[in-house]
Amino acid sequence: MQIRRRCPNPTIAVDYLRYQTKVPNAEPQHILEEIVWHKEVEVERWREKLPLLELQHQLREAAPTRDFVAALRSAPTQPALIAEVKKASPSKGIICENFDPVAIAQAYAVGGATCLSVLTDAKFFQGSFDYLQQIREAVALPLLCKDFVIYPYQIYRARLHGADAVLLIAAILSDKDLRYFTKIAATVGMAVLIEVHTLAELDRVLNLGDLQPQRQIIGINNRDLETFTVDLETTDQLLSARAQSIQAQQLLVVSESGLHSRADLDRVQQAGADAVLIGESLVKQPDPAAAIVQMFAS
Repeated sequence: MQIRRRCPNPTIAVDYLRYQTKVPNAEPQHILEEIVWHKEVEVERWREKLPLLELQHQLREAAPTRDFVAALRSAPTQPALIAEVKKASPSKGIICENFDPVAIAQAYAVGGATCLSVLTDAKFFQGSFDYLQQIREAVALPLLCKDFVIYPYQIYRARLHGADAVLLIAAILSDKDLRYFTKIAATVGMAVLIEVHTLAELDRVLNLGDLQPQRQIIGINNRDLETFTVDLETTDQLLSARAQSIQAQQLLVVSESGLHSRADLDRVQQAGADAVLIGESLVKQPDPAAAIVQMFAS
């Protein structure tokens, strides 16, 4: 993996010598690494407030999950739409000034979205697990928890707050983690969207060997999570190279990021994408429902 999961040893203050010993490469190399380092600390704080065993105990009272994959397979739009509830991003800052997550989710449902994606990362995307739970109580569509999962604890936490699916990012997880986390998600009735950006990452996922098309989805992110640049050519190239393997495993493919028009939808659909995940170009519109109708008009 290119992403270092933990920050190297912190700077050491030596007061009596009146200087600091700095550890080489102690700064994150890019935004994704910074997010992952912060997530390590954040999850540890969650564990202190709510231990894993207690979290798992609370899940016994959770309502059944909704079938995220089945919803995409029977979507009313082509491609199927996962509409994202998103307030901000590290690259763009605030995307939606008058952010009302429930109202946005309800508008997406009216506009014809098949599923919803909810950003839950607080520091970098100004998301919240409270938003996830509030939307779960207000909208009947299946929900994806969009976060940077590096521990099983986060999967259980997402489930407790109403998620039906969870995002797993191949760039920050080993093959062992991907296998383990998909199994954990299955035990609590959740689907997983495994996100890739490069052909090497896609090959890793396809070679896991135990993917189940009824619970696992491949997401191709057109945004490079290290530089945050976007290029729809990513979907074209990856599906052109591995369409046969994906079809053989009967896996759904979601194209993510950089989708703004019907022409963009047609492009990724022709490349082989079954669904699209769209956030920024919808959430910043005054009427998200109308924006969906307009974008998907043939």
